[in-house]
Amino acid sequence: MYCKGIQYRTEEIARQSRSRAQNPAMCNRYISPDDYEIESFWHVHQNSPPRWVKAVYPRMQGPFIRRAKDVTAYERELVTGQWGLIPWFAKEPKLKYPTNNARSEELEAKASYKEPWKRGQRCIIPAAAFDEPNWETGKNVWWQFRRADGAPWGLAGLWNTWTDKATGEIHESYTMLTINADAHPLMSRMHKPDPKLAPDKQDKRSVIPLEAHEFDLWLAGTVEEAKQLLKLAPVELFDAAPVPNGDDP
Repeated sequence: MYCKGIQYRTEEIARQSRSRAQNPAMCNRYISPDDYEIESFWHVHQNSPPRWVKAVYPRMQGPFIRRAKDVTAYERELVTGQWGLIPWFAKEPKLKYPTNNARSEELEAKASYKEPWKRGQRCIIPAAAFDEPNWETGKNVWWQFRRADGAPWGLAGLWNTWTDKATGEIHESYTMLTINADAHPLMSRMHKPDPKLAPDKQDKRSVIPLEAHEFDLWLAGTVEEAKQLLKLAPVELFDAAPVPNGDDP
C-alpha cells in the first residue's frame, strides 16, 4: 500500500510537470510548509500522519485549515484534501475541468463554488511559497514568491466535502481564490499578456494572502465580513525572484 502511494505521487508529479510545460499560464504549484510548522503557526493539530508532499500540484493531496466541523465552539482544524474542489453535483472525484483556482468575483454565481461560499466554507491554505509565470523576456520564466518576513503564506480558499454515492467514500477538497491584479506593481507582471488587450484589461490574477489577525474572521465571520478580506497584498510583503535556471521548478 505504501509503495503504491509513493508510485502514485511520483506519477502525479510527473504528469503535473508536463501540464505546467504545456500550460505555462496556469498557476498550479505551491510549496507546503512542514506539518510541524503548520501546527505551530496556526495552532492546529492533525491526529493522523501528514498525507501530502511538499510540492503540491492540482488534484494532489494538500493541507488546509478550516473552522472545525464537529464542535460547537470555534476551533481550527487541519485537514488533508484534494487541491481541486469537488462540487456537490460531481459524478466522480476526478473532474474533467480544473477547480484548483476560483475567481473571487464569481463565487456567488459559479455553480461549483456558490454553495460553499454561501455556507461559509472558507479555509486557509498554508504555503511556504507559490510559483507564477513571467513572460517579460518573451518566454516563460517561473518566479517563486515567499513572504519577506519569513512567515508562511495563509492563502484564502474554499473547501467542500463530497461523498461518493457508490462507495460511501468521503472526499475532502479545496480551491485557492484569486483576484484581479492588473493594477498591482508586482503581480501584474506575471502571466502571459494578451497583445489584443490594454494593460489594465488583462485580468492578471493573484492569490489572496491573509494576515494573521484576519485568520479567525476569514474562518468564522459572515459572508459580508469575508468579502472585505478579498484584496491584494501590498508589494512590500513579497520576496519574489526567478526560480534558479528560470525553468519548471
